[in-house]
Amino acid sequence: MTGAASLAIDVKGLNKSFGDKHVVQDFSIQVAGGRICGFLGPNGSGKTTTLRMLCGLLTPDSGTGTCLGFDILAQSEQIKRQTGYMTQRFSLYEDLTIAENLEFTARVYGLDRRAGRVDQALERLGLTNRRDQLAGDLSGGWKQRLALASATLHDPQLLLLDEPTAGVDPKARRDFWDEIHDLAGRGLTVLVSTHYMDEAERCHEIAYISYGKLIARGTVEDVVAGAHLVTFHGEGPDVGKLVHELAGRPGVETVAPFGAAVHVSGTDRKALEAAIAPWRKPPFKWTEVEPTLEDVFIKLMGQAQDNYA
Repeated sequence: MTGAASLAIDVKGLNKSFGDKHVVQDFSIQVAGGRICGFLGPNGSGKTTTLRMLCGLLTPDSGTGTCLGFDILAQSEQIKRQTGYMTQRFSLYEDLTIAENLEFTARVYGLDRRAGRVDQALERLGLTNRRDQLAGDLSGGWKQRLALASATLHDPQLLLLDEPTAGVDPKARRDFWDEIHDLAGRGLTVLVSTHYMDEAERCHEIAYISYGKLIARGTVEDVVAGAHLVTFHGEGPDVGKLVHELAGRPGVETVAPFGAAVHVSGTDRKALEAAIAPWRKPPFKWTEVEPTLEDVFIKLMGQAQDNYA
């Protein structure tokens, strides 16, 4: 791991409970400056709570560490001033124009050169021609651009994105990620929660959180390799019906349709091959393939234990 001086985030043993629900359990992570770290996990796994503790919006019940060089317990106000936070739900004023929303954000942060900063943000994200359009009239993709412009207007060192592209079309998602990589290239550290595997693969590293616990951590390649999965790709007439036939068989840890095919995975090669043996003949065709991040994600979800159950 990079030396402590270059770590944007270095926290250990974070815990947070709401009532009798232990939402985040002994969470520790280090993230170097200028890196994009993706947070994956089932809904309700504590991803949002973790993000909010890291940026000073929530105080952990226990744990220690620093964010941007500031103590997460004693210096949360300094952290918040240098952090941009983009929530899953559009949270700007829909009855204000794009420019008015950004001008309001600039005033909240007490920024100088407000007009110039707003103009620069509009130009960078392609919003100049829409500056007088009401935010409430924007499509999901344009609202996303506005939210990103607002979250980065004060030139933060850390950007937290909570499922930022939910409900946005593929072209807008790709444009958004191009901008995120451009920002990271300038030194901005980014933490992003997502359910999209293609987005996770665009992160420099990922952290999989399962109901408050950190289960897997590293690059996508590291996480896939660490799962030790053997995966077979099956094709044939109505092959999707085999999902129910194979589910629960010894050796089968995950089975899921992939378009007109199925992916069957497990960590015990011998048992897995025995499970698919009855169908390993024409008209079906089976090919061993490299497991995907989605295969690993499904496996980890299957192992997750809901702490609200």
